[in-house]
Amino acid sequence: EKKHLYGWIKTDSLLEIESGKPGILSYRAKWENQNKEVLLEERTRFEFSGNNHKRIIDRVTTLTASQDVLFKDAKDGLLGLRLAQELQIPTRETQKFKDDKGNETIVKVGEGQVANGNYRSSEGKTGDDVWSTRAAWCMAYGKMNNDSVSVAIIDHPQNPNYPTYWHTRGYGLFAANPLGENIFTNGKLSKNLHLQKGQSVTFKYRLIIDENKHTLSKSELDKEAKKFAKK
Repeated sequence: EKKHLYGWIKTDSLLEIESGKPGILSYRAKWENQNKEVLLEERTRFEFSGNNHKRIIDRVTTLTASQDVLFKDAKDGLLGLRLAQELQIPTRETQKFKDDKGNETIVKVGEGQVANGNYRSSEGKTGDDVWSTRAAWCMAYGKMNNDSVSVAIIDHPQNPNYPTYWHTRGYGLFAANPLGENIFTNGKLSKNLHLQKGQSVTFKYRLIIDENKHTLSKSELDKEAKKFAKK
């Protein structure tokens, strides 16, 4: 019933597909408003690499304004994942969360019986304390069957507002958001990104998914962050 309030991101062409080490996929898309006017042109490049227990995905996205645009400060962005139930934080009470458009998520007691997850950031924050803090990387982790599974997002020093704020909820919403200062600072700061027609902004992120006998360590992720910063 709220679909009329939203626009579309429409992929219109594949620019590159290449197998190997790394595998590469790049595409072009157009961001349209409700009137089907093009606001932004997106060019995104994925690089896929890894080994028998680890997958690394590098995403580089450049957005070029087709007309003057505003990314209004909002907590719900920018690069987000939804985690499997096992990687969610166990809860003992019903919780309610609302996004900036009033959509409500309700997490009921008992729905997380298999949940055994946690969050950890590069700044040493864990669990629910990661939410609204800034860090170069953040990881969700837990047990799935007999394996320790780690899912990490690494920010890049060239990204706007580095290090990013983290929008991490126990029910499995895991997002890096450099454009949501207002909610994360209790109204003290605001980050509204303006692009004039023809201007561009680029966002770079590294996603690591690891399935192994142990959870990825801080030293391992610090090393990955240093390697990614050189790209």
